[in-house]
Amino acid sequence: MESLNHDKNTVDHLCYPIKFTPIFKEYLWGGVKLKEVLKKDVKTETASESWEISGVEGNVTQVSNGALKGRDLQELLDTYTSNILGNSVYERFGTKFPILIKFIDARLDLSVQLHPNDELAKKRHNSFGKTEMWHVMQADPGAKLIVGFNQELTKEDYLEYLKKGQLMDILNHEEVQAGDTYFINTGKVHAIGAGILLAEIQQTSDITYRIYDYQRKDKDGHTRELHTELAVDAIDYSLRNDFKVDYPKQSNTTNNMVNCPYFVTNYLNVQGTYVQQLVNRDSFSIYLCVDGKAQIKIGEHTENLSMGQTVLVPAMANDVVISAADAKILEVYL
Repeated sequence: MESLNHDKNTVDHLCYPIKFTPIFKEYLWGGVKLKEVLKKDVKTETASESWEISGVEGNVTQVSNGALKGRDLQELLDTYTSNILGNSVYERFGTKFPILIKFIDARLDLSVQLHPNDELAKKRHNSFGKTEMWHVMQADPGAKLIVGFNQELTKEDYLEYLKKGQLMDILNHEEVQAGDTYFINTGKVHAIGAGILLAEIQQTSDITYRIYDYQRKDKDGHTRELHTELAVDAIDYSLRNDFKVDYPKQSNTTNNMVNCPYFVTNYLNVQGTYVQQLVNRDSFSIYLCVDGKAQIKIGEHTENLSMGQTVLVPAMANDVVISAADAKILEVYL
């Protein structure tokens, strides 16, 4: 695929920390933490998700600051291509943004679900699969996630438990606290439990197979669709303790959390000033502030970043300078 790189002198105005206006989603399980904890400009009583940086068709986020203000992400990618994405990312994905960044507030338990892999998603839905990770930002005492099974299963075992209404008996429950991080590979059953506020980093895909929803009804009295048949061949039935991410938390250095084919995520605990070199990365970089507040600077351009805020740094940036008294930041790139 041919890169459409522009002359650097004509795109210098791109090279700043780009913020976007979040897109809020409301489902029956949403709460008030996006508004009250993350200080989001939520107009409704509750909100479930804040889509921070999205290229999902019909849900493309719009730039809220700087020279590109008012233009949406897809327009940037179509116009400036590898200056934003990086050549290697552009060659893999064209102008389709490969990552979706969200904050999620669960007032109630989310449905138990899973996501198909790339091969199955392409065959069935002409979509990417959905590998994702969660970083817990705040959790009420005793709050739990569901990740994987608590025993080795076969497809037949699973269907028998499902038929008997005993699915919850075979699921693995994990009590969580702020800072806990989980990697959710495709096929792994999972659910965010009540009382958890987290950041989610995922492949750009909206393909979800819902397998259990507590017999809940929406405001119109309807139960939500389950995807039992689709899910059966997509589930990973193995017993694998491979989901909780054990990562270093050293200050003012790059602490790797996740390194998979779909994204790399690092943990930065910035105390003072930290310079991150980007010149050899050949990818956009995303910075999510998950605790505290910081300033992020590219050249002469500085943006404030507080808990619950996200910026996109174009691939053409050579470095970023992050300054904070004490901030915890997730860095994401390909």
